[in-house]
Amino acid sequence: MDKQRIISNTIAFVKETLKGAEGGHDFFHIERVYKNALLIANDENVDEFIVALGALLHDIADSKFYDGDETIGPLKARTFLKEQQVDESIITHVENIIANISFKGGNFDKQFTSPELDVIQDADRLDAIGAIGIARCFNYGGFKNRELYNPEIPPNMHMSKEEYKKSTAPTINHFYEKLLLLKDKMNTETGKKLAMERHQYMESFLNQFYKEWNGLV
Repeated sequence: MDKQRIISNTIAFVKETLKGAEGGHDFFHIERVYKNALLIANDENVDEFIVALGALLHDIADSKFYDGDETIGPLKARTFLKEQQVDESIITHVENIIANISFKGGNFDKQFTSPELDVIQDADRLDAIGAIGIARCFNYGGFKNRELYNPEIPPNMHMSKEEYKKSTAPTINHFYEKLLLLKDKMNTETGKKLAMERHQYMESFLNQFYKEWNGLV
């Protein structure tokens, strides 16, 4: 099995599949997660081939763009990896990573765990916070035509998985319902360290946002 060829083919496949995707979930998002996953993997005892494939394919069909259907991503990944003649055990592992990586309102118990999933999940969560996370958050809010902020609509901190998927709340609420929670949900020591600075940047942004909103600066 020529691993480097398979990774190159996977990059090409993902780039083509996500052509024209929403800006926060396009190939550049995948590329950032891929690079962060490899960085974190340096300090972990993991199979870097599985980390690479899982990172590249983790959002190949994000359920939020498929009416909440969480089966499409794993199936697309399986179909592609079988064409690449990847070992069945690796395909199954990647499927499980895709099925268990998402935040899903924070009320989702993972049905599968592995060091590789931990690494990729941290890399994905890093891309959801900090400056990039803020940009992605507002880009998706605009994509869904949501309000920036509405003081009369407080964050819902106790959403079920289904409520989280169907939420139409203002974009600022998402910081409290997900982004500010991620720092304490990181799996690896490297992930935790990298998350700290990004978390602090978001807190500074929110402080400035409220000052400007209320005409204080």
